[in-house]
Amino acid sequence: MARHDLTVRGAGIMGLCVAWEALRRGLRVQVIEAVAIGAGASGGLVGALAPHAPEQWTAGKAFQLQALLMAEAHWAEVAAVSGLSPGYARTGRVQPVTDEALARTREQAAAELWQGRAEWRVIAAGGEFQPLSPSGLLIHDTLTARVSPRRALASLVAACQARGAVVTVGEASDEGAVVWATGHRGLEALTAQMGRKMGQGVKGQALSLHLPGVAHLPQVYADGLYIVPHEDGSVAVGSTSENTYDHEDTDTQADDLLARARALVPALRDAPEITRWAGIRPRAQSRQPLIGAWPGRPGHFIANGGFKIGFAVAPLCARLLVDAIQGQDAIPEAFRP
Repeated sequence: MARHDLTVRGAGIMGLCVAWEALRRGLRVQVIEAVAIGAGASGGLVGALAPHAPEQWTAGKAFQLQALLMAEAHWAEVAAVSGLSPGYARTGRVQPVTDEALARTREQAAAELWQGRAEWRVIAAGGEFQPLSPSGLLIHDTLTARVSPRRALASLVAACQARGAVVTVGEASDEGAVVWATGHRGLEALTAQMGRKMGQGVKGQALSLHLPGVAHLPQVYADGLYIVPHEDGSVAVGSTSENTYDHEDTDTQADDLLARARALVPALRDAPEITRWAGIRPRAQSRQPLIGAWPGRPGHFIANGGFKIGFAVAPLCARLLVDAIQGQDAIPEAFRP
């Protein structure tokens, strides 16, 4: 008899969240990772869990809101089972106001659309660890949170193993239903089978600086950069979006990230650098997460396309996918492979 009901291929955030959700429901699970835990896009540094602007409401924005609101309970349970902190905290986010009228309109929209569970407020600039704002105003939202990507993966692996999962780095045989959470290479395989482009890899670069004492403060979003304080005393800065690239290492674009971050947030000007990271993130052609049955391959499923919001939406994507595997398919049409 098979020892496992479910095989998850890929130990990034999508694959590990699917494994965890299946284990919570009593399924026997194995995770097979070809290279290393978090070897792809999930092994980065930033970990921002941030919402879209509260306007022009869509099903995708509603899905993201639901995912962000369930994140605290999800990560608290993972931490309790694993005994390891994933670095989760809902610390909020600040960003400079460039159009006050638009910011005020969004402030009113958030009061309705965010169900009273978070705020999008216009505040005066001038606090600690804040970006320069020519208008003298900032947007402060209280919905944005963060995790430490590498700690979050370690916590998920430990929680899965505590619930009986077998996690293999290398090769092993599939058993039961198979979930393919294999990042940009998985998108390439799906493209080859479907005969049309299903997505592509987009390179990202990030870095981290040493600045203890600010982990409790809101993260910053300015000039296209996320600047995220973490509980270990680091501040992550990222990231680039490179559709064309010839290697997976950091380069002068990381230097540009550093210069821009130090110019935007005065508190970072003397913070020493810790490390840099580069990886290839999977962006589905639809720009939405890609979850559901793999067409033409009975018993096989896809969990992919997290791109920049993978850590934010993976727990909810996992819930919907395991529902589908168990015969209760309510995956939004826009997410299906």
